[in-house]
Amino acid sequence: MNRTRLATAAGGDDPQQYLVFSLNGETYAVGIHSIREIIEYGRLTEVPMLPDLVRGVINLRGAVVPVLDLGVRFGRAPTRIARRTCIVIVEIAARPGDTQVVGVIVDTVNEVLDIPAGDIEPPPSFGARLRSDFIAGMGKVAGRFIILLNLAHVLALDELAGLAGTDDGAVPNDMSQEPICAS
Repeated sequence: MNRTRLATAAGGDDPQQYLVFSLNGETYAVGIHSIREIIEYGRLTEVPMLPDLVRGVINLRGAVVPVLDLGVRFGRAPTRIARRTCIVIVEIAARPGDTQVVGVIVDTVNEVLDIPAGDIEPPPSFGARLRSDFIAGMGKVAGRFIILLNLAHVLALDELAGLAGTDDGAVPNDMSQEPICAS
């Protein structure tokens, strides 16, 4: 995708807001339009026979939310849980007219940045440490690049369901623990 198409897709040269976070020593960002909230890393309930990518589920105000490890999704070691580890709750399109809420583990949440579409380069054609379809673009900020993730591909439910061995990505809905955080 060339820069003109990126600018048009992002709505011209108006800055778009991105949540910037760190994971395994690298900096990534996602558009805030898909972010629902950020919560402290808390107690997860492990679900047997799911791939390492799925660290468990949480009860978020009565809803069962699967929590995925982006480090594992990116082909790296599981994310080490530390004091600043967070779960970013995102909403993604599951099927036309249907959305899925998923938590993703990140090392730290850094900031929200405005990045003008003109400062977004297309994904590199080679040399990236991620699958090219996971990268929406490269945002230029203060002389460095931030990898802008394409959550639709990173969290593709059909692909994740195949990894989990189910056809719908369903997670058991019999969790009765207390919510992790207060709203």
